[in-house]
Amino acid sequence: MKELKDRLDKEVLYRDNFFELSSDKPDPVMVARKYNDENIALICALFAYGKASLIVKFLNSLNFELLHERDEIIQNELKNRYYRFQKHEDVVALFISLKRLKEIDTLENIFHEGFKKDENILQGIENLISKIYSVNLHETFGYNFLVGSIPKSLNPIGLSPYKRVNMFIRWMVRCDNIDMGLWNKIDKKDILMPLDTHTFKVSRKLKLLDRKVYDFKAVLELTDKLKEFDLNDPIKYDFALYRLGQEKII
Repeated sequence: MKELKDRLDKEVLYRDNFFELSSDKPDPVMVARKYNDENIALICALFAYGKASLIVKFLNSLNFELLHERDEIIQNELKNRYYRFQKHEDVVALFISLKRLKEIDTLENIFHEGFKKDENILQGIENLISKIYSVNLHETFGYNFLVGSIPKSLNPIGLSPYKRVNMFIRWMVRCDNIDMGLWNKIDKKDILMPLDTHTFKVSRKLKLLDRKVYDFKAVLELTDKLKEFDLNDPIKYDFALYRLGQEKII
């Protein structure tokens, strides 16, 4: 495992630069970094499914100043915006929901309110998603897919990996040339792997992950394994593992 750790540590250093975020290597965090705002970052993370170039193209088409506007203006300005499973009314609903949340509290405080009970990331996710739904009763397949389901249990078996929300948390908590580091109430040692299909397959090939099922238990297993490499910052390996899979290096 030492040889693998050394290889991944080198890969982390190699990937930690602004050249990893470009038109040649598009990633939704490159849009989020332009604004340095937690609400805009959450929008970027939630739409982060599908082909990276198309995600970035869609995100760049959005006017994030609408998060400060009245509902009617948001509805009118976003009437022609849609992305894959989300119709324009779902995009509108997300902007309205986050605008309303901004008037109540920060996303960091909302997340931390759930997390601090037992220092459990899943409880933070539960509180955040619950609050998003509570401020806007909009409900469609596209919107529910975008925001995600509310975790009903702390049992990780069969539970969604919550890849996009965990990625958002990584952006907010970690700070380097990729991640934004806008939050200070959550320690990077406590965050979890934003497990997507690339990192899942790569981690299986590298023997970092034994579990064959793509679920939240796999997230916990991989996170625990990476803590053996760096107890204080296990998720620093996420972006490197993702690129290794995306670029078909492994």
